[in-house]
Amino acid sequence: MQGDEEVIQETQKMTKKNSFYPTKMSSRQELGDSSSELYRPAFTSRDKLDHEKLWSIMGSYLKNDVQTIQENIVNHIEYTLARTRFNFDNTACYQATAHAVRDRLIESWNDTQQHWTNQDPKRIYYMSLEFLLGRAMQNALTNLKVEGQFKQALLDLGYKLEEIYEEEHDPALGNGGLGRLAACFLDSMATMDLPAWGYGIRYNYGIFAQKIVNGYQLEVPDYWLTYGNPWEIERLDVKYPIRFYGRVHRVNENGKERAIWDGGEIVLAQAYDNPIPGYNTFTTINLRLWRSVPTQEFDFSLFNQADYMKAIEARQRAEYISSVLYPNDSTYSGKELRLKQQYFFVSATLQDIIRRFKKRKRSWKDFPEKVCVQLNDTHPGLAIIELLRILIDIEGLEREQAWSIVGKTFAYTNHTVLPEALEKWGVDLIGSLLPRHLEMIYEVNYFWLEKVGQKFPGDDGKLASLSIIEEGPVKKVRIANLCIVGSSAVNGVAALHSDLLKTTIFKDFHQMFPKKIQNKTNGVTPRRWVLCCNPGLAELYTRVLGSQDWVIELGLVRQIEKKADQAEFQSVWAEIKLENKRRLAKWVQKHCGIKVNEHSLFDVMVKRMHEYKRQLMNALYAIHRYFTIKDARPEERVNFVPRTIFIGGKAAPGYLSAKRVIKLINAIGEVVNNDREVNDYLKVVFLPNYNVSNAEVIIPAAELSQHISTAGMEASGTSNMKFTMNGCLIIGTMDGANVEIAEEAGKENQFIFGATVDQVEGLRKKMRETDPNEYAGPILNRIFRAIEDNVFGAREDLVPLIDTIRNRNDYYLVCHDFEDYLRAQDEVDRAYLNKAEWNRRSILTATRMAKFSSDRTIQELSLIHI
Repeated sequence: MQGDEEVIQETQKMTKKNSFYPTKMSSRQELGDSSSELYRPAFTSRDKLDHEKLWSIMGSYLKNDVQTIQENIVNHIEYTLARTRFNFDNTACYQATAHAVRDRLIESWNDTQQHWTNQDPKRIYYMSLEFLLGRAMQNALTNLKVEGQFKQALLDLGYKLEEIYEEEHDPALGNGGLGRLAACFLDSMATMDLPAWGYGIRYNYGIFAQKIVNGYQLEVPDYWLTYGNPWEIERLDVKYPIRFYGRVHRVNENGKERAIWDGGEIVLAQAYDNPIPGYNTFTTINLRLWRSVPTQEFDFSLFNQADYMKAIEARQRAEYISSVLYPNDSTYSGKELRLKQQYFFVSATLQDIIRRFKKRKRSWKDFPEKVCVQLNDTHPGLAIIELLRILIDIEGLEREQAWSIVGKTFAYTNHTVLPEALEKWGVDLIGSLLPRHLEMIYEVNYFWLEKVGQKFPGDDGKLASLSIIEEGPVKKVRIANLCIVGSSAVNGVAALHSDLLKTTIFKDFHQMFPKKIQNKTNGVTPRRWVLCCNPGLAELYTRVLGSQDWVIELGLVRQIEKKADQAEFQSVWAEIKLENKRRLAKWVQKHCGIKVNEHSLFDVMVKRMHEYKRQLMNALYAIHRYFTIKDARPEERVNFVPRTIFIGGKAAPGYLSAKRVIKLINAIGEVVNNDREVNDYLKVVFLPNYNVSNAEVIIPAAELSQHISTAGMEASGTSNMKFTMNGCLIIGTMDGANVEIAEEAGKENQFIFGATVDQVEGLRKKMRETDPNEYAGPILNRIFRAIEDNVFGAREDLVPLIDTIRNRNDYYLVCHDFEDYLRAQDEVDRAYLNKAEWNRRSILTATRMAKFSSDRTIQELSLIHI
């Protein structure tokens, strides 16, 4: 065993390999076997430390041999959970194992933070109202490269690691692609050794857990913290005051007027830290989530007066802020709660960032050299005004200097081309809740419009379009405009999306700032979305390539492309897919009570329910396919490709049309799956409560995935990337990232249909001018009649649903694109009959997806910041 000083010197030599992270500890794999004692890096000279014994005890990392892991687990059983060896079920085993893994994360997490404190690099702060992390245990064990040791350790104790994984509840911290993207970005930033933090809210409840009752969506609370969260670290020492309401007045200090915002109501933001490990590196970054708590537990005087409800009223108001992801904003109080939530989040985050910046004595002009804040959509947009307020009102900077710092600090990611999806807040609401911020928004807008007037003299249209304030009967603050004005860079999330930003909703901003709007196509992490969720495919890649380097350099799998035509390789590839299909079939049997044919074509569409995503088109196709099989003579039916159509996703509680689509899908399944003449050739399954852990079972099993949004309406999508990385072929429109996927995989290897972006507006005009009796065509009209005739039941809900796409209402062009959609579906059937051709396309698609690794996206975003 080397001496302490010798190990420290060797570690310091190893840590100079990475250009961005100059003292990186090297990869875990390089540092020897799991039983080796590994010394932690020294961040200061030994002779300057006062606590020599403490340093010595904490000087090495926990070992990762099986015996040590078992000791760690059983210690947590007794000393953390207070369980005994006589009362140790799978749930307790999960909790104890999670703490044992977390111990290892905390070591690296502490050293990572100390390293960055010493190095003092420019830090990236990623602010997102959503983080759809998925289960933590497998991801942590995989990234730490200790899954095998933990598996054996648990097996010796009488437990199966695969069963322990299932004990973990998905964290309810997000809803859709926005949150999943944020989670992938954290994984990539850690893996790439970037000095990054994530910031969000620690919701008590997710958006909701979805149950299907009589074919209808039923929303129930998703209280994911029932058994606590063993991965988080509660930081009772990190709390910040957040003010709401109050008044603004001015005082004169040394001949200078200063605004003071006081009074109102104050809550506290308390930090909860979540270590995020990089793959095969000692870098473990932090996701800090804020929980709202009262400044005092309750009013003791009111309690003594027996007014118990009044005594805890302030506490309840405080706790509501972080209770629920996206509270219903159909009422004024709902809107106020959402705005409270957003300001609470940004104020706490900026106070934390500034505290860290102030650890060293330096000038405020250095702030943009040490801090970059990436805004994930408009939800954190108030951070721009909050930082301005802090710099001017608290730190005493002049307006020009403060605004210059703000403009260099933020970057903004836009996620939509739908004008109605861009956040706007009523001036009256902001003025009541955040009076000082409204003053500053008006001030920023005044100076901003002066610049616009200079650039476009006499152009009132430009002034109206570019203003942060939207005039009208109800004045509103346009948060997207604020984000663009207050950021150094703005990015779209797919090439098509970024082009549309420049030519449609942000056209005037692009004329004002020709270089500000950039493209950074989304990506997903191959760690979770191949290595963890598809172990068979991951093992094949590693065996063929000779190492696991592909996990962080996904472009290496392109070398496998040359095997796409080899029959032996195709056979191995197909067996991996079949095994994944068997796993999904078992899941469906367990959760849906439906037995599916594992040899049928698995056709999957899982995403948030929305009219523009056109799940309705898929449902109508299922009816058409059912009728086609039903119409055929029994001896002809054997010629049909057996297909199982899986559809899953949540509809927003108030989104009636989307909820009716769910009912239609379930109604179709009820008819089709119980029709003995047809159900050998077709089944329709709605997959309930779609979330990350379900996706990890569904995506590797899919053979065809539907991404069929109306062209120009999907910003990017990320599920399309996950599916294609796992060898799934796409049937889709040329929308969002589908365009770039087709470019990379080869358009000939996908099934493309439908109107293109440049055709959409003309087709909508034509739709409104066409006789409704002629518009839909005979195939759709037959389907409509069947729904009207109550073939699928629930006529009172389903007829209004189909009315949304007929009678000149086909805004999303479902009827227009349907005929071409049928053509593409016929092409799918023909291709699937030729298994060698299908497998070839699958291999080519999967091995050409390197562009869609989130590592590439983060690399491109880092060029903005560093």
